[in-house]
Amino acid sequence: MQTVDFFPPIVDDPWHFGAIAAANSFSDVYAMGGRPILALNLVCFPIALPSNILGEILKGAAAKAKEAGVLIVGGHTVDDDEPKYGMAVTGFVKPGEQVTNANARVGDQLVLTKPLGTGIITTAGKEGVADAETLSRAIEVMSALNRASSEAMMEVGVNSCTDITGFGLLGHLQTMVQASRVTARVRFSQVPLIEGTWKLALAGVAPGGTHRNLHSVDQVTSWDSSISQEAKIVLCDAQTSGGLLMSVPLSKVSELMKALARKGVSDAIVVGEVVERGEWAIEVQP
Repeated sequence: MQTVDFFPPIVDDPWHFGAIAAANSFSDVYAMGGRPILALNLVCFPIALPSNILGEILKGAAAKAKEAGVLIVGGHTVDDDEPKYGMAVTGFVKPGEQVTNANARVGDQLVLTKPLGTGIITTAGKEGVADAETLSRAIEVMSALNRASSEAMMEVGVNSCTDITGFGLLGHLQTMVQASRVTARVRFSQVPLIEGTWKLALAGVAPGGTHRNLHSVDQVTSWDSSISQEAKIVLCDAQTSGGLLMSVPLSKVSELMKALARKGVSDAIVVGEVVERGEWAIEVQP
């Protein structure tokens, strides 16, 4: 399997930017149950900026690749007005064992492995309204590989999986349920948030992509009357290097949660369930 992803800096520190971009690039392979093996660097960088900044970006990415067991075998660099970095990644999975995002089944439970809020928090960081502790926690979440979650998923067996990135939780869930011809019920009270996210959402902080996500999913989502506009924003927040969202048979949920905990995935939680296809693709409950 092959995948590619790159984007502009979302944090000020170049080393952390490189590490986050690398973790994000590997995520699609993990979501399909694969193991990333090789990567090529994709670099856009202004020639006018000091080269040591680019060096730190590449060092952060190399450290994350080493953690993942991925060999960086080359890449390509172009002069650009704004820095951008990512990777083209090659991974392997045994034929027939790959996990699709189009096989969620009625009765499945929806398990999310990372808390939400990175889009809101990084936007707050750019606006200078996020405290250091909140930013640090967001960087920790974004830098974490989905490797352990993927390994637990393959060990136990799930019906469907997607990683949560730019389209937000509901955007990626929409793709899953529509392809699977089912409906998802999400319980907002169960959705984990990075500490500080809710306060920033109440203050009106959110990236433009998050608002576009909400506009898109609003047409296929039934919202309980108690769900506030801020809650909608959080559920649609554009994530960077978010967690995996797995559609898991009810009989396997307990085993999966134990496997995730054993591998150090401490934020995983059931956030909803899959039901027969109804009028709406997604139903959001309190």
